[in-house]
Amino acid sequence: MTTDVKVPASGESVTSANVARWHKKNGEPIRKGEVLVTLETDKVSNELEATTDGTLEILVPEGEEVPIGTIIARIEVGARVARAPQPAALPTKPATVAVPKAASPVTLNKPDFTAPSAPVERELPAAVVSDGRTTRRKMSMMRRKIATHLVNAQQTAAILTTFNEVDMSAVMALRKTVQDEFVKKHGVKLGFMSFFVKAVTQALKDCPTINARIEGNDIIENHFHDIGVAIGTEMGLVVPVLRDTDKKSFAQIEKDILGYATKAKDGKITIDDLQGGVFSISNGGTYGSLLSTPILNPPQSGILGMHTIQQRPVALDGQVVIRPMMYLALSYDHRLVDGKEAVTFLIHIKDCLESPARLMLEM
Repeated sequence: MTTDVKVPASGESVTSANVARWHKKNGEPIRKGEVLVTLETDKVSNELEATTDGTLEILVPEGEEVPIGTIIARIEVGARVARAPQPAALPTKPATVAVPKAASPVTLNKPDFTAPSAPVERELPAAVVSDGRTTRRKMSMMRRKIATHLVNAQQTAAILTTFNEVDMSAVMALRKTVQDEFVKKHGVKLGFMSFFVKAVTQALKDCPTINARIEGNDIIENHFHDIGVAIGTEMGLVVPVLRDTDKKSFAQIEKDILGYATKAKDGKITIDDLQGGVFSISNGGTYGSLLSTPILNPPQSGILGMHTIQQRPVALDGQVVIRPMMYLALSYDHRLVDGKEAVTFLIHIKDCLESPARLMLEM
């Protein structure tokens, strides 16, 4: 008796998946609940677990992209002795895959999905091709999706960016004052991001035009506050969404961010985690960025760019003083948002951060 291992559906717009990594070897005994394979789609990566005990028979090797529903392996149920994996036989004439004219062709072995149920050994495709001077490797599905998404954002929206700077003294002083008690009570640190999420939420209330999107010839106004927070992973940038930030405390927002960071690190971000945001925040300061122009996350009409905090001289009450300063960047869709509204929105964020009491009073 055998059990099929199929590529599961991962959302309406996802039609294929890449077999990124087999965690078990062909012919290896497995137990129910063990992770078999990591699948990568153009949106997320997910792991498939064994649904029964048995022996694994791999049908599709790492690196192959297959349609949703494809049988990529079988589990021989009740097998007591693992079959030793056989060496892959080299094909006499590998199939040729067409590539752009400027590139040389790359040969890959194509899996035969019409093959009988008998075990079929396949050579793993060459994931990396190098001639010593250059190296060619296939883009991951997520990276291809990111590339398409960014180009689409540039081509379908009138993106403009406005800048300002914020004195982080008040936020830093507040964090220092309450950090120990905050951690003791909530079990999580009070970070900068929760202040920015709350500031953006308040600014969206005060400037509702940015909490909207263009759909065809219509303007869709959002009356909720779901904020996307960009998180860098080995696979690329993902933007999970914090739900109803206007109804959540600083502690709950910090816990949500920590939870998403853990899921991203483990490759367990889901489609639902990434959908439905009305505005995004990107923190280039994590990597030392001083200033940038963030790209919109369509169909959203705005994205805030945070940057590194620097001790800089500023004029205050007629004197030059040193303050921890951060440049802020707001990119927005100029088709919907006028310059005055964008500048007002960014100043609201600046005011909330320089006077955190405004966040408590929702001002």
